[in-house]
Amino acid sequence: MRNLSLLLLGLIAMVYSRIKREKLEEAREKITVGPVFLTRYERARIIGARALQISLGAPILTDISGNSVELDSMKIAEKELLSGILPLTIRRTLPSGKYQDIPLSWLYMED
Repeated sequence: MRNLSLLLLGLIAMVYSRIKREKLEEAREKITVGPVFLTRYERARIIGARALQISLGAPILTDISGNSVELDSMKIAEKELLSGILPLTIRRTLPSGKYQDIPLSWLYMED
């Protein structure tokens, strides 16, 4: 029984890995400027800008009710970014002047 469960876990991991690899390859085809991941500088800029918007009275796009009510605008902005609901676009520019506007939904975010 234990061997069967280990085999199933291995199979699930292989399928998950294949799906993740296919999504990563699809993102590489779409994104021609820069990495397919959200950089730490872009992350900091997005969280800072969104926290400023929230502190100035912008509507909150995520649900903050429940057990952990966080009223800190930085934590709310980070939660919105990680949930993937921010309708923002990143402009990545090369020294040659070439640029690409990339929606956040295309980028992979590392925790």
